Amino acid sequence: MKRIGVLALQGAFTEHIAMLNRLGAEAIPIRLPEELAGLDGLVIPGGESITIGKLMRAYDLTDPLKRLITNGLPVMGTCAGMILLASQVIGSNGYSLGVMDIGVRRNAFGRQVDSFEADLTMPALGEPPFHAVFIRAPWIDNLGAGVETLARLDNGTPVAAQSGNIIVAAFHPELTSDTRLHSYFLDLIK
Repeated sequence: MKRIGVLALQGAFTEHIAMLNRLGAEAIPIRLPEELAGLDGLVIPGGESITIGKLMRAYDLTDPLKRLITNGLPVMGTCAGMILLASQVIGSNGYSLGVMDIGVRRNAFGRQVDSFEADLTMPALGEPPFHAVFIRAPWIDNLGAGVETLARLDNGTPVAAQSGNIIVAAFHPELTSDTRLHSYFLDLIK
């Protein structure tokens, strides 16, 4: 059984835990550095990136997380998690781990009232389109070398990407019943 940590400082962590458990993984909440031992993968959920970043620092998680991810631990970041993994944050929050060569724009689509849903073509997941929930979402402004786009909006804006062991999505897959993105993440784990 794959043991997946879900950063449980703030945000939609319980939904990720439930989805991963449904897929047969052992999903556990992570709040302290010692809880990182023995993980096969990690999810950084959506929520408020500044709050999660401050709490990562307060609980001394920043350096251990960066070290684990840099050393190859598979990680999936959704919404705020994508911001926290990016190497460049436009409208910077000052808390990025900087482990994925992408530039992201915080709250790119606007305020809470501008949240929306969209059906995304995601070739890596097959058919049908993935129904994505965007809540005060970021978007990807630029992709570095070796970063593959997994999904774009109809206007061409990248909203999901992968670079080696890191998968990011600007949306909240844990708020749908579609388990394919989480399954794709679990398949990265050897």
